[in-house]
Amino acid sequence: MARKRERGWPPAPERLPVPVVDDHTHLESIADVLPEVDEEGRPVVVPTVEQHVEDAARVGVDRMVQVGCDLPAARRTAALVREHRALVGAIAIHPNEATLHAGVTEVGPDGLTPDPQARHAVGLDDAIAEIAALALGNDRIRAIGETGMDLFRTGPEGAAVQREAFRAHVALAKELGLPLQIHDRDAHAEVIEVLLADGAPERTVFHCFSGDSEMARLCAAQGWYLSFAGPLTFGANDELRAALAAVPLGQVLVETDAPYLTPHPYRGRPNAPYLLPHTVRKVAEVTDVPLVDVCTRLSATAEQVYGPW
Repeated sequence: MARKRERGWPPAPERLPVPVVDDHTHLESIADVLPEVDEEGRPVVVPTVEQHVEDAARVGVDRMVQVGCDLPAARRTAALVREHRALVGAIAIHPNEATLHAGVTEVGPDGLTPDPQARHAVGLDDAIAEIAALALGNDRIRAIGETGMDLFRTGPEGAAVQREAFRAHVALAKELGLPLQIHDRDAHAEVIEVLLADGAPERTVFHCFSGDSEMARLCAAQGWYLSFAGPLTFGANDELRAALAAVPLGQVLVETDAPYLTPHPYRGRPNAPYLLPHTVRKVAEVTDVPLVDVCTRLSATAEQVYGPW
């Protein structure tokens, strides 16, 4: 008989020796991936943001960068970071949102038909203008992101829209003096081309880095930061671990990208910031640096990028 697959929250990992920062999380989206009932048919209780913050702090994740990358999520992020001292925010129009704001609904390599929502009635220029206004009006918005290109979910017309939206976000980050968090899916060359042509912000972060060691070295040479998520722990990802080993630890960040990319051995179950220690320990293993030193360096780098909070 097949073993029943666990779907609930994973157990809490052992506490880290020094607190670290979750570089990229979507707290407002965690409820969206939870079932309505558990395996026993009982209603699933959705944790509050306060619970997520408390659960993370208990295992040594004391701060996080909350990311809102559609208009409602950006507005929610602006409110959340005012309410919770553990949070600072990053806001942008995600590349897959940008195409819909521009009225592009072509099918990409993923084969999925885009599904525009009411929020996409706002034009792309106006959507980006609202992101700028939210960032200007809130000193706890500490980054522009996630922005970039995603060629898995669109075709040539959408790619052209994404490129221009990405360029607009790059310009906005430089204008405001904020870091840039990049979404790069199947678009390594295209993203790097824009950054080199337009000039990257002084603090540029590749969220959920997915390139190889050659790309990692190129990014490091430019002074960019690489943020590693749960895929670093996946058994088949030797190339990603090689990329981590190829760059200075001082240019490394860690993230959950919750509620997505739950680290091994809990793939397929919900993700939240309290599970970040699994990725941190993998960083220590790959770099062969003591865990306490890794945590200290990761925390310092996060403050170097986003400032203290």
